[in-house]
Amino acid sequence: MNWGLRFMFERYGKPIYVTENGMAAKDWVSPDGGVHDPQRIDCMTLHLREMAAASAGGVDLRGYFHWSLMDNFEWAEGYKHRFGLVHVDHASGTRTPKDSAAWYRRLIESRGAGLLA
Repeated sequence: MNWGLRFMFERYGKPIYVTENGMAAKDWVSPDGGVHDPQRIDCMTLHLREMAAASAGGVDLRGYFHWSLMDNFEWAEGYKHRFGLVHVDHASGTRTPKDSAAWYRRLIESRGAGLLA
């Protein structure tokens, strides 16, 4: 992520917004009612750390948009993959925030404190 952002900024000299960054995972509602997705938290942590390093290195990085807020329909794969911070039961419409949603909320509230720890 750091290399790619630096390459694009050095090549084009334009501000950068990272959009649709995330990962697909096999998420499910656990018996305790939560959706535990440590792999997504790890992925987000690694990407955001690299973005912070690129920004500290001079890249004009202006925004980040996680893909996606909720599990959704993907044209090529339908509902097979889950990308969201909120689990959606497609049959009932029930929405359950995943652990990654709580983690991301805390990260935003702290303005990134602890990200580089």
